[in-house]
Amino acid sequence: MTRLVSLGDEALIAIDTIADRASGLFAPNVRLGVTGLSRAGKTVFIAALVHNLVHGGRLPVFKAYASGRLAGAQLAPQPDDDVPRFDYERHVRALVEERVWPDSTRQISELRLTVRYESASFITRTLTSGRLNIDIVDYPGEWLLDLPLLDKSYAEWSREALAAAEIPGHRVHAGAWLEHVAKADPMAPADEADVRELAEHFTDYLRRCRADDRLLSTQPPGRFLMPGDLDSSPALTFAPLALADGEAPKGSLAAMMARRYESYKSVVVRPFFRDHFARLDRQIVLVDALTALNAGPTAVADLETALANILGSFRLGRTNWLTGLVSRRIDRILFAATKADQLHHGDHDRLEAILARLVARAAERAKFAGARVDVLALASVRATREATVTKAGESLPTIIGTPMPGETVDGQVFDGEKEIAWFPGDLPDDPESVFEHGTGNVGVRFARFRPPKLVRTAEGLTLSLPHIRLDRALEFLFGDRLA
Repeated sequence: MTRLVSLGDEALIAIDTIADRASGLFAPNVRLGVTGLSRAGKTVFIAALVHNLVHGGRLPVFKAYASGRLAGAQLAPQPDDDVPRFDYERHVRALVEERVWPDSTRQISELRLTVRYESASFITRTLTSGRLNIDIVDYPGEWLLDLPLLDKSYAEWSREALAAAEIPGHRVHAGAWLEHVAKADPMAPADEADVRELAEHFTDYLRRCRADDRLLSTQPPGRFLMPGDLDSSPALTFAPLALADGEAPKGSLAAMMARRYESYKSVVVRPFFRDHFARLDRQIVLVDALTALNAGPTAVADLETALANILGSFRLGRTNWLTGLVSRRIDRILFAATKADQLHHGDHDRLEAILARLVARAAERAKFAGARVDVLALASVRATREATVTKAGESLPTIIGTPMPGETVDGQVFDGEKEIAWFPGDLPDDPESVFEHGTGNVGVRFARFRPPKLVRTAEGLTLSLPHIRLDRALEFLFGDRLA
């Protein structure tokens, strides 16, 4: 990844890092990146993390908390005034009061959580203030898929995008766009109407792929589906073309597309890398593996490719006390398969094994660079509980929850109030089997459940959001910074 960064970018990154280190002399900070492809549960993870630390959740594996050394946690003003604040209060209100899942991540946002603790080390207790600022940076995983564009020309990207459109599963969504590509003459004089028509058909192709549960990865440019204030700007109005060898003449359709492609990298991709991504210390990648498993081997292979591309973009490795003054590297990455509450706990180990297989190639590269990598099955907010149901003399491990309003289960439409006992099926013991074509899906079924009703104590206090292995995630991501 370092070859994608200019000397000017590195200089700006160094200046930002020095400023961060100086401000953190008495209250150190760790910048935690939270990402994942759409529907992976990024917003829910951050809301649950903060809620459990602020409200004293059950976190037995989080050592600083379990040992009583965590004195408290509270939200604090974030350090970057030009970054939208993660709307924690609104998202928690959706989960706790309305019992609906909050909106998905559409832009980058940030939140600072200040943790007060007592170090287990006498030296650390003497030299530090006993505070750690955790700066949580939430960003769409699709944006990560743009970072390799910094090292690709317009012609290279066009060839890759056209090849990707021919992949089984993609071709059905690419028909209208490919017809327009076939009619376009890259060497003809540029016409704004032609450019916009090609860009609209290409964006529609990306949108259709995103909506298809069988295609969990996303083709760049990631910002085409999340344009924000750049909507309809020239930097987001271009598309791949079938290019012949040779230089495109000035003023041609190909020349205009190439210029706008380079503008996209300059205006969108490079600032994201320099101002946000390159400043991370720790990273969690949330993975909706269950949807891919339910869709079949093609979706699983697509997800594996997406995860490899995502990890290939990280600045990995360790820094010492000297290099750490001017440079940041991600030294811990956690891959978490979300929605583990959709399965009985007997399947959680199988889900972790499948995730480990999905990220195996990428994880080896991370370890070689000096970063620690872990995988786990996680439910940031647990929407179900477990029970055993006897049917026809057979005991079935089930989960119990309240389906979302309008959810259809076995032909019955639910109103959002009635609970059901649900047997989702079992995951395979062999992780390799999920890649094998001809086997269909893995035989598990999923229903969308409402967030749980929170229990109140006799004193009227509302307890924290229940979870599965959120404490293990916290221990891996920054437990060492509270030692």
